[in-house]
Amino acid sequence: MAYILAFSLSFMTSNTDIISLVEDYHQIKTKEAELNFIHKHGKSEDPSVLAYVVSLSMKQAEYSYNPYRKLQIFNANRKRLNQLIEQNADNINLRYVRLVAQENAPGFLGYNDFINEDKIFLSKKLSIKDSTDYLDPYIKANTSL
Repeated sequence: MAYILAFSLSFMTSNTDIISLVEDYHQIKTKEAELNFIHKHGKSEDPSVLAYVVSLSMKQAEYSYNPYRKLQIFNANRKRLNQLIEQNADNINLRYVRLVAQENAPGFLGYNDFINEDKIFLSKKLSIKDSTDYLDPYIKANTSL
């Protein structure tokens, strides 16, 4: 019985933590804040946390003056995000971050292979009441859904 209670409390704590992390992520306005976020959370093993770390790592491409380096940074993090989704296909945070990245990436990068798949996944999540409802307003505000 104590094990079940401890498990339930750890789930509630982690859900609260991810809600706070998502709020922090959406309040970031500067390169320095992005780098602080990446440094603070970059060693996490939680796929939901890594979604936001990889997103900001991908965004670092815009700060490079070298076009080749920009592409290198973007593609490395795009690959990392796609691998995380392959390993955690039902993770709403990963799907949300990828849809935002795809919808905002310049067309010449060709990062649009999963837009329909992610929209279908997120639309289904939006239509049900569950523990991920904290993300619904962000999905509606930051994607074409």
